[in-house]
Amino acid sequence: MTAVRVDARYCGDRPSGQPGRVPSRYRAWAERVAGATPGGRDRTVDALRAAAIAGVVLGHWLVSATVTDPDRPAALHGASPLSTLPALAPVSWLFETLGLFFVAAGYAAARPREATGHGNVRADGRAVLRWLARPSVVRLGVPVLVLAAVWLPGLLVLDLAGAPATTRHLVVSLVTHPLWFLVVYLVLAAAAPPLRRLVCRWGLWSALPAVLAVAAVDAARGGGLPAWVAPVATPIAWSAPYLFGIALAQGRLSRRGGGVLLAGGVAGGALLLRLGYPASAVGVPGDHWSNLDPPSLLALALAAAQLGLFLLVRPWLARLLARPAAWAPVAGLNRAALTVYCWHQSALLLVTFAAVPLGPLPGLLDRPTGSWVVHRLWWLPVFVATLVALCRLFHRPPSRSSARPARDGPARPGAGQESSGRLSRPARDGPARPGAGQESIGPLSGPARDGPGQESSGRLSGPARDGLARRGQESSGRLSRTSSSA
Repeated sequence: MTAVRVDARYCGDRPSGQPGRVPSRYRAWAERVAGATPGGRDRTVDALRAAAIAGVVLGHWLVSATVTDPDRPAALHGASPLSTLPALAPVSWLFETLGLFFVAAGYAAARPREATGHGNVRADGRAVLRWLARPSVVRLGVPVLVLAAVWLPGLLVLDLAGAPATTRHLVVSLVTHPLWFLVVYLVLAAAAPPLRRLVCRWGLWSALPAVLAVAAVDAARGGGLPAWVAPVATPIAWSAPYLFGIALAQGRLSRRGGGVLLAGGVAGGALLLRLGYPASAVGVPGDHWSNLDPPSLLALALAAAQLGLFLLVRPWLARLLARPAAWAPVAGLNRAALTVYCWHQSALLLVTFAAVPLGPLPGLLDRPTGSWVVHRLWWLPVFVATLVALCRLFHRPPSRSSARPARDGPARPGAGQESSGRLSRPARDGPARPGAGQESIGPLSGPARDGPGQESSGRLSGPARDGLARRGQESSGRLSRTSSSA
């Protein structure tokens, strides 16, 4: 077995005879993940994506109370602690991170064109279809199909077992509700070429029409919205952070801009609350309307503040993620992000069903009143352990062939590069694949390549070009010997 050498600067090694601060197995794994990550990958965007999914998962677990009927223990229904504990509404601002999801998605949508050196962002309908047919987008549907393959028979079993209708409704609601995000993402992905053109021409002002459309919908909420408004307004609203993600990829958002976004988001949110907007960032039964159905100006203000905070801490975050011990868990979460997103509510349901024979437990199966939130915190490790088990069961890791090119760093030419140093057609049409420890998973990941490690011209660096020439000479020599023997 080959020993893995760990850099003491990154993993906190101490002199011999003293125990390290990080377990040796973890250090070895973290070093392998870091060594397989392309040097030009922007790890801060991966951290932004990881924070977004962690916020959504923890937020759902904290506001999704499953309550049992005292007379019929198998009859479950949903409830929200924000209905009985309205003072906790500001906590929802920390966990409502959907805007960051779309920032990361917009960043990923913008980078492939720039990484391949194409300055022309014009695209027709056939180009959009080709983009949607790419493996990275097709893989988006695989976890959803697996989820359906498990829960459709599961619902049939519940029906045959005589489960109450409220229990079946709770299962359908918790499992399917998070999937709306994927639909909105596909709509924005299909519109990515014209959105890139808008940002190239108008910069950050390209998001203004979406903001104005959201304001118009908010103004009409008092009289009730027609049923068709939410499906149309939701992609329009989330196109604003999506456009900001494209602008971030194009270098149009600086740290100074982060300060403006943070201050503007906080001030705008405070003003909207004074105007009577619901205090909770998520929907609460009993509120006159929800800030997410469709997204309101308060949801956009919250996304702006979160993005501004990210831009302010981005330099510090980049230094932190240069350490393998800090980078490895971020890469691991990005690698399985879509599986985590699809299955996190299933983990909650499995723990809930297992606890039904025990009766109402504090923080589980009881009404969300009093100290319910404190008790629910104790259940979070159980949910996490169950989710990890589900990810191990249903997540498909990247193949060795897809991870191998990244082991030698971003400058190593792949199978789709010609010996002349120019990119071949497969390499031109698609982004560079992430290295081992990450995989491209459609909306939740992407070619976050932003730093050193690639020349802007797309040509190979000197050492990589010389190595490619040597391999070409060796291949030619082997071919000549084979031809002579024949």
